[in-house]
Order: sequence, then structure tokens, then C-alpha cells
Amino acid sequence: MNENSLRVRITYTYDEAIQDLLAAQLDARIVVTYGEDVDASADYHILITGRPTEDQLTASPHLRTLIIPWAGLPERTRQTMRRFPRIAVHNLHHNAAPVAEYAIALLLTAAKEIVPPDRELRRNDWTPRYRPNRVVMLTGKTALVLGYGHIGQRVAALCRGLGMQVVATRRSATDETDDGTAVVYPAAALTTLLPRADAVLVCLPHTEESDGLLGTDELALLPRGAILVNIGRGAVADEAALFAALKNNALHAAGLDVWYNYPDDRESRTDTAPSSYPFYELDNVVMSPHRAGSLWQGEMDKLRMTHLARLLNAAAANRPMPNRVDLDRGY
Repeated sequence: MNENSLRVRITYTYDEAIQDLLAAQLDARIVVTYGEDVDASADYHILITGRPTEDQLTASPHLRTLIIPWAGLPERTRQTMRRFPRIAVHNLHHNAAPVAEYAIALLLTAAKEIVPPDRELRRNDWTPRYRPNRVVMLTGKTALVLGYGHIGQRVAALCRGLGMQVVATRRSATDETDDGTAVVYPAAALTTLLPRADAVLVCLPHTEESDGLLGTDELALLPRGAILVNIGRGAVADEAALFAALKNNALHAAGLDVWYNYPDDRESRTDTAPSSYPFYELDNVVMSPHRAGSLWQGEMDKLRMTHLARLLNAAAANRPMPNRVDLDRGY
């Protein structure tokens, strides 16, 4: 093997067509092997897996980078990698476009009251057409995007396309700036922005700082009739406070793709309540089972490999790899 090669280990199994797709986009110096199991002769510079084992992290003396092949940092992986400070952690943002599109789908579905009339018309009931409705217009309204990263920036651009004014918060922002898509503020400006927001779109990871960020007091700052969309993490919005705001119609509606309870195993997938509160009783909630980043599998694999190739090619060319994860921040 060429000593100048960049050796990569992928622990997942992909079919031959997907492997070929990745290989066709890679620098000739990159050598990729596949397999979850490693032994004492393992030799790779980059490990690609979401939840690395101790064996995978110690098998190769040349390992310097872990790539998590999705956006986000599992807590178990975060704690594991704290013991290996010499190994840089990166992730992929290949799902930014589909997640942003899904956020807008939830926003429109909630604003236009799509689900209840659909349910009734399936029973041949046309009365939703003739009764007063709760449909609201988004054009000219203000959208507040919480978390102006890869996904948040796409969400903001799509909101602008709907004719909305967009403001956003970003942890790294130090002052108010207008980038042409959104007016971006430091995260500390949240309480001054909420009273202006007709729609709040949560694009934040779950960290110590974001846990319960939208509680009773924060939700009360929103104009009555605002819409909340969450495609970040459920715990960013306090569970009890969110349910109460929706039940009391303080919020017009919500589109929720992320939740508070998840199935523990395959058997529990068909019988796990997403919350300890009965959100299912509320007609002003669009409920989605954490699938914003999903695509037809072939399309998702192609997207993942294209983004993965960009990171690996940067490493092969000794350029800084994008999407470095800060273990302290949690993203």
C-alpha cells in the first residue's frame, strides 16, 4: 500500500453500487475498507461510524479523525471521544436540504390546517369547507429561526421564498448582522425577538444551553396565534409548557418532528407514546415521527456519499476538513 495513501475505515455495510458511487468521487490517494470488526493489524487514518467502540478507536495507531456520518453527536459518542482528545471529530450535514424542506412542510401544514380536513374528507365529510377555519397567511409575517447553522440557513432562505421577514439567532453571533437572508442576532437576544415572531422554527441541537430554552415564560412572549415548528430536538421546548400553550390556543399551531420519548427497541416501535402529554388529542398539532431527514433510501445514500467524499478529499489534499465538532458544545 502506498505510504502516502489516506486510509479510511467505514463500519457500515453499503451495497456495491453505493460503494462504487463513493469511490468514483474520491481522490486516487484514498483507500477505503469496510467492516465493523477490526484486529491488531488494522491501519487507518479516518474512522467513519456514529458510535465507535473502544476497539475501533484503538486498533489503528494512525487514527486521527472520526467522522460521524450524520448531523449530530450522540451523547455516548461524546463521552467516549472525550477519552481520545487526539482524535478530531467531524460530522456530515448531507441532510440539511431535506430537513429544511420538511420544516417548511410542517410550517405550511400547521398554518393551513391541512390535517383535520384531510381526516374528515377521508370519511366523505365536506363540512370543513363550509365552516370557519383557522388558516393563516404566512406572506408578510415574521419567522424566527433558532439556530442559524447549515439547516437554519436553508430554513431561513425558504421562509424568505414564502414572502416572510426572517430573523435568526446564532450562538457565535456577537452583534446584529443582516446577511441578505436573515437579520442574525446573538442567542441572548431571544426574549426581545419572541414578541416579533409569527412563526418560530427550532433548528437547535440539544445541549445544556438549549435544554428547556422555550419554557412557559418564553412561549408567553410570543404573539397569540404564533406557530412553532421543531425539527431540532424535543427538549428545546419544555414539554408541559408546549402542551399547555397549544391546548389553550395561546399558540395557533405546532409542527413537531422531534419528541420526548422514543422507542427503546424494535418491539416497542409500534407502541411508544412520543410524550407523556396527549398531543394526539389536539387538532392544532402536526405530529411527525422524527423523519425530517429521511429520503427514499437510494437518494439518501447518494447524498451521504457525495458529502462524505468532500470531507475525505479535503483530508487527502491536506486541507481543513469541514464540520468539526466541538465536544464541549455538543455540536
